[in-house]
Amino acid sequence: MPNPVPRQEEAINPASADYLIRAIQEAERANAALLVIELDTPGGILVTTQSIVREMLEASVPIAVFVSPAGAFAASAGTFITMAGHIAAMAPGTSIGAAHPVSAYSTNQRTPDAQGGDQPPAAIDVDLEKAENFTVSFIESIAKTRGRNVEWAAKAVRESVAATAEQAVELGVVDLIARDRAELLVALDGRVVELAGAKVRLALANAPQHELSMGLLARFLHAIWDPAIALMLLSAGGLLLWIEFSAPGVSVPGVLGVACIVVAAVSLQVLPFSWLGLLLFMGGLSMLGLELVVTTHGVLFAAGLVAMLLGGSMLFDRPDASDLNVSFWGVVAPVVGSLAAFGALVVVAVSRVLRQPSKLGEDELLGMRGVASTALAPSGTVALRGELWSADAEGEVAAGDAIEVISIEGMRLRVRPSTKRS
Repeated sequence: MPNPVPRQEEAINPASADYLIRAIQEAERANAALLVIELDTPGGILVTTQSIVREMLEASVPIAVFVSPAGAFAASAGTFITMAGHIAAMAPGTSIGAAHPVSAYSTNQRTPDAQGGDQPPAAIDVDLEKAENFTVSFIESIAKTRGRNVEWAAKAVRESVAATAEQAVELGVVDLIARDRAELLVALDGRVVELAGAKVRLALANAPQHELSMGLLARFLHAIWDPAIALMLLSAGGLLLWIEFSAPGVSVPGVLGVACIVVAAVSLQVLPFSWLGLLLFMGGLSMLGLELVVTTHGVLFAAGLVAMLLGGSMLFDRPDASDLNVSFWGVVAPVVGSLAAFGALVVVAVSRVLRQPSKLGEDELLGMRGVASTALAPSGTVALRGELWSADAEGEVAAGDAIEVISIEGMRLRVRPSTKRS
């Protein structure tokens, strides 16, 4: 039977779950000899990881999780998925671990009390401590089920320990090291695994392989269910809507802005996010726009930048539900900096326009150049900005000559010959 080979890269999210669960179900329908999941992930959503692991533990087909290629990392959620496989393998140069669910503060940090014992600091959130305890029990149950190192699995959650491929084999976290898929299949041929309480010997020699790829819709959802993408979509949507409101009737920025906001909303529907972070970020974006309307000499602009930086850093800081987050210096600061630079350019441009003298009504015509429609000797008509005006000239002006407006007397213009043609 063929060996299905799905590959999971980047963060674990609902699109990943649909992809991997579909691969397991397809392998079961095909009665495959082995399902190989090639894994490289920094982590993901805990609930999504649970659904993947549940499907793996109940699978009726042998599953091998292969952390590859060299340089890959089965971090956080990836640790759970790797240890849940009937067989866990790693390529040289790969790592596994760092599965702590609490990024803001480690519940292992303790302060001595008056009796010299350990007392948790008041800053620790009880819900996050509960999340850690639950996550520890979850990974311990996986390790016990698959006969892996339970103690190390607990440390991977509580202390964020990690291990290289060689260390993971020595510690009993994974089963073997293989350079690539071909070497892995050779090493696993004839290996006995426990499947649904029964011993099964893998027969992989000359077995055909079938690659399972993620569909286009799944790829799109996988892309937008990324905190960094969601943050950039929010920023772009806000900026485009501000452009539309500043110049009504253009339509294109408004349509694109609404599209960005809608896609960002779809992303936030799945990603665990902080409402406080979202309100701070959008409030800061609104302050940047208000600076153009309300003259505060940069106070609103600066406050908006601070709010956006704080909101962006807090937006996905939900370690009780996910280990996904956005890099402050890699994503938040560049996004906010780009919006600030754009806003600053607009503010400077508007300021320059406001400082220019008004040229409305009669003042707009002074100095304007046109063409004499008829001979001016000294009266006649001139063509000016697509209109015909009655005019009096200083001296004679032939038809077709260039003229320049020097004054306005009622509804008549006073002009003179111009050396420049309009």
